Amino acid sequence: MIDTIFIDLGDTFRVIREDPAYSLAAKRTIVDLLGADADPETFYRDVIEPRYNQYRDWALTFYCEAPEKTLWTRWLAYDFPRDRVEAAAAELTWAYRKTKGERVVTDGGAETVKELHRRGYVLGIVSDLVGVNEVDDWLDRDGLRPYFKTVQQSSVCLIRKPHPAIYYYALQACGADPARTCYVGDNLNRDIVGAKAAGLGMTVAVQYPGKKPQTVTDANRPDRFIHHFRELLDIFPPFA
Repeated sequence: MIDTIFIDLGDTFRVIREDPAYSLAAKRTIVDLLGADADPETFYRDVIEPRYNQYRDWALTFYCEAPEKTLWTRWLAYDFPRDRVEAAAAELTWAYRKTKGERVVTDGGAETVKELHRRGYVLGIVSDLVGVNEVDDWLDRDGLRPYFKTVQQSSVCLIRKPHPAIYYYALQACGADPARTCYVGDNLNRDIVGAKAAGLGMTVAVQYPGKKPQTVTDANRPDRFIHHFRELLDIFPPFA
C-alpha cells in the first residue's frame, strides 16, 4: 500500500510554455548581467548553450549539480570578471532557465496534488534543476507549499538523479517507508531507474501526448504509465 508520493517537476508536474519574447528577454538579461557586447540570440546560441551542454555532460556523468556560482565561473562565463559573475550568479541562473520558456503547472496538476493531499497521501518533490530560489518562489507564489512535506532539489543537495541519495533525503525528511513510496516522473533512465535504486515500492512514468517515446528496458520499466497528470487520482484512491 502506497502512502507517500514523490513527484518530479520538469515535464511531469511543470511543463514549458514556449514564448519567443519571454525567451529573448531572458537572453538579453544574461548579456546585460555579464556586460557582454553581443547580440543576445547569438551570444546565447554560440557561447552559453554550448558551454551549458558541456556542463550537463559533466553533471550527468557524476550525478552531481554544481552550485550557481561554480556553474557560471567554471563553465558558463569563466572569461568574464569573476566578481561580477559571482554577484549575479543567482539572477543569471534564473535568466538561463527562462530562456527555455515559461514553466507552468501542467493542466490539472494543482488540483490533482490538492486532492491527493486531501485523500491522505504524503507528497514530496524530488527534482533536478539548476538554481536555488526558483522552486521556493514558485511554490509560495502558487500557494502550493502546504501540500508538499519535502522539496529535494539537485541545486540544493548537489546530487542528481538517478543517484539514490536524493531519494533517500526525501524519505528521511518525510519519515517514509521506501516500500510504501511511489515516484512519479517522466524520464525513464533517471527518474525511474533512480527510484528503483532507492528501493521505492512503485514507479509511475508520465508520457504526455506529443512527447517522443522512450525505450523501455527491464531496468527502467515503470509499474504504470499515465498520459495525463489527473490519472494519478485513478491509481491512488482515498484511504479507507
